[in-house]
Amino acid sequence: MKSFRFRQGDVLLVWAEPSANSDQSKLPHLVLAEGEVTGHKHQITQGQAELIEKDGILFLKILSETATLSHEEHQPIQIPQGTWMVRIQREYEPTGPRLVAD
Repeated sequence: MKSFRFRQGDVLLVWAEPSANSDQSKLPHLVLAEGEVTGHKHQITQGQAELIEKDGILFLKILSETATLSHEEHQPIQIPQGTWMVRIQREYEPTGPRLVAD
């Protein structure tokens, strides 16, 4: 359908095709990433959504028309209905890649 992407700090959401595979687990929270330094969270604060883990990859499924992705240090973002793969930005150093610490 779309090739939309949304970024909030070190979190990137990439449009993904919904999966009918039952080999996935629904998580009991809506926290996409938690800051290692500040403890602040990238999380869904409004709207209906599910966070699903499949093969070690997180997927955010927005069930309502939109949902709000919030974080204490960033502007909130309205994410449209659909399934989104959750990626954490990496940065490269001479020693190799590492996850960005928020």
